[in-house]
Amino acid sequence: MRHVVAMCLALIAMVLAGMPTGARAQDGPLRIEITEGTIEPMAYAVPQFVAETPGAQQYAQQITRVIADDLTGTGLFREIPQEAHISQITSFQSPVQFADWKAINALVLITGAVSEENGRVSVKFRVYDVFAGTELGQGMQFAATEDGWRRLSHKVADQVYSRLTGESGYFDSRVVFVSESGPKDQRAKRLAIMDYDGANVQYLTDSRSIVLAPRFSPNGDRVLYTSYETGEPRVHVLNVGSVQSRILQSGSGVMSFAPRFSPDGSKVVYSVTSGSNTDIYQMDIASGSTTQLTFTPAIETAPSFSPDGSRIVFESDRSGTQQLYVMPATGGEATRISFGQGRYGTPVWSPRGDLIAFTKQNQGRFHIGVMRTDGSEERLLTASRLDEGPTWAPNGRVIMFSRETQGAQGTSSLYTVDVAGRKLTRVRTPDGASDPSWGPLQ
Repeated sequence: MRHVVAMCLALIAMVLAGMPTGARAQDGPLRIEITEGTIEPMAYAVPQFVAETPGAQQYAQQITRVIADDLTGTGLFREIPQEAHISQITSFQSPVQFADWKAINALVLITGAVSEENGRVSVKFRVYDVFAGTELGQGMQFAATEDGWRRLSHKVADQVYSRLTGESGYFDSRVVFVSESGPKDQRAKRLAIMDYDGANVQYLTDSRSIVLAPRFSPNGDRVLYTSYETGEPRVHVLNVGSVQSRILQSGSGVMSFAPRFSPDGSKVVYSVTSGSNTDIYQMDIASGSTTQLTFTPAIETAPSFSPDGSRIVFESDRSGTQQLYVMPATGGEATRISFGQGRYGTPVWSPRGDLIAFTKQNQGRFHIGVMRTDGSEERLLTASRLDEGPTWAPNGRVIMFSRETQGAQGTSSLYTVDVAGRKLTRVRTPDGASDPSWGPLQ
């Protein structure tokens, strides 16, 4: 029985790993890539964290629930309800009665304690392999001001996720998006930022001008977006801390849009329309100097850097239909990588460098899909009337996108799905939402 947890960890690794079926890691467990079917989630127990000070009771309850929501929301873990628990955790220092947790088939146990003093909240936790009767890693402690209690929860969940999967987490991250309100034919749009799960929404712009396609910088301190503030689409850059923005000048009489940062944050790649032609340009942010990267009469847009900054994937209709191409980051010859039925757009390189996510339109349906960087192993993860605009979680294992419902009263909402096409989940936001961009771990 002591090997049950190890077996489950290996099974989760099969879901998360990107190795072909039947391949074996050199010094690790068998790892395969699952593109269909389901996996039995790992059963875990998380008793309510102990409140160690009088003012910590509410925080202990809230933090415990957010941790459970984070883990269960991945689809890889299943919480055993607290009413099924036999043992009661009354002290963080009490020895664990592993037999009681085995009896309810918990493979993993998470315990913790919360204290509150002088406006600051502190949380400490431990993770146990129940059947081996051992602690996984070492206990840790995080602290923050009272209004940062949700971040503490996400930090704990990230640590648990990492210890159980071998992957970095993604819970302590934020998403910038376009918040939408009003009727469909007069929709007001403004930039907003939120926690990955839809909590703590804050607005970065007002609704006086249409805004599109916000994109986080690599370290999350700035946001690129397209605004119609001047009457024509122009690329702006906004400082998240000060909420101050400025236009990135790209020449008079031109329209600029679809911006994205380079991996080091020093450059911006974007599209420029001049007359009837649209090409991709690159700008050095510090100097403002620009370089034209494509030179065709086609429409070339939606560029995205590879994580190492050496290549750019983009969409172009140079072949007669909207397809995906990859070129060197300095420009030059581009290679087409999409060859399936339908049209392809909005490509985004995975932070792991192994996959490219995209939007596909075929036979009246829209899909979010992924493919290898050479175009092989295309896999469609979703299907609806209108799915578009994928963005990657920091660990490259989950994709967020927007989905619009049909009709005059249709609204746009954000959803997440993992790279295996499992666990499609709506992200709750106060109003309609579109154009998400997932930021880095904080």
